[in-house]
Formats: sequence, structure tokens, C-alpha cells
Amino acid sequence: MYAQLRQTHPFARVGVSIAASAILLVGLCSCQTAGDLDVTGSLGDKAEASRSVDPRRDLDSYRERVRANPKDVDAALQYAKALRATGQKAQAVAVLEKASIEVPGNKALLGGYGRALADNGNFQQAFDVLSRAHSPADPDWRILSVQGAALDQLGRHEEARQYYASALKIAPEDPSVLSNLGMSYLLTKELPKAEDALRRAYANKDADPRVRLNLAVVVGLQGRMSEAESIAKADRTPDEAQANVAYLHRLLARPENVRAELDKK
Repeated sequence: MYAQLRQTHPFARVGVSIAASAILLVGLCSCQTAGDLDVTGSLGDKAEASRSVDPRRDLDSYRERVRANPKDVDAALQYAKALRATGQKAQAVAVLEKASIEVPGNKALLGGYGRALADNGNFQQAFDVLSRAHSPADPDWRILSVQGAALDQLGRHEEARQYYASALKIAPEDPSVLSNLGMSYLLTKELPKAEDALRRAYANKDADPRVRLNLAVVVGLQGRMSEAESIAKADRTPDEAQANVAYLHRLLARPENVRAELDKK
């Protein structure tokens, strides 16, 4: 899960963030300080972020809506989103699994269910469910990117990149897809290719700020620490810049730490 992150960590999920993008996977952070590598895809959480400032406020209201009407697709999706945002990933999967039984074949519901599965680390099941959320005749580039992120987590990197390529044909130079592609190359230690993809993502004005931090890691891994620090500090407040640079140094002091951060997803 690549184009998205943990809420307190700027280097995190997809896509992913499920994940962000990928899997495209987790909520956005306003401060963007140190954290996990962003290796997840996303199914549009960023665009919906303004719906609720505090997802905890949504839990009770959406829970009651789902109880009152198990076939309320929007309520199920928003309830699951609030559960994921508060760290209750397995509960989010359970809610959407039940909803997908109540309303079989609903594309939006299958997309959310696949995202939740990826978010919870169920990558093969996520890939399979997402395959039912769109069709070759009507592909969804966001889902293609999340599927790529899931394949990367399964170690099927060449297949993953075919999905990213398909997504980019529909949404050329989309920064979330390019970010997932860059992290895919990082997973296989193809650092120049990772840097190229992340720079293309970073050049887009709509790129998530976490793309900058992932780019800084890739540049730093190639021994260009001064440049990596400059990237990590760009457009940050002094405190945020200091935190990002400190984290960058801690992470890159032992390159195996990068792999460990990736393996958390």
C-alpha cells in the first residue's frame, strides 16, 4: 500500500497510501514530520479528507446508520474509513465484508473493502477483491494503482509495474501512481529508477507532501545527503524541517532500516 501514511508519520502507507494511494493505504498528516516510508496506495481518501476533521466523531453516527440499514453503502464505507483512521483496521474489514454480503457486486463497496484488506495486510485477498471492483472494459486507475501496490507487497514487482503502467495510461503522470512506482523500484533497490519516478511525482503541484520525503530517502541512499536534506526541508517550518532531517539521518545511518520500514506495510 503506497501513496498513503500513518497519521503521525510522513514516510508511511498508498496507497499507498490501500496505498495510497496505496494500497493505497492511510490518513494524511498536517505536520508531516518523521515516520514510516510511504509504500501504500490510495483510493481517494485525500479527496475526502475534508469530510470530517475528527474521524472519532463519525464512529457513533455511522455505526448507528449501518445498524439501522445494513444496505446503506455510503454509511458502511464512511464507518470503515473512520475505523481505519482510528487504527481499527480489522474492524473496518469486518464491517465492509458484511456490507459486501448485504449488497453484492457494488463496485464502490468492493473498492473500499479491497482497500481495507490491503490496509490490514491481507494483500492477496485485497488484490482479488479489487479485481472485482472494476473491469477491463471500464478500468479504474486508482484501483489499478492499489492492485500494483498489493502485488509489490507480495513480491510480484514486475506484475505490479504493469498495473502502474496501465494506471498511468489512464491518468498520465499522476503523482500517486508515480510515487507507488518509485517505491516499487526502491523495494528492488533500483535506486536511479526510483528517483526518476519520485522526481516526476514531486514535480506535480498536486503531489502529497510525503512524496518529497520518500524522494529524500532515495537520494540519501545514493550518498547525496546534502541534497536529500534540502529536499526533506523544502517548504517546511523550522521545527518540521529539523524533525524530518533528524529522522532521515536516523533511517539512513543503517540502510537496512529502510527495508525494515518497508516491511512494516
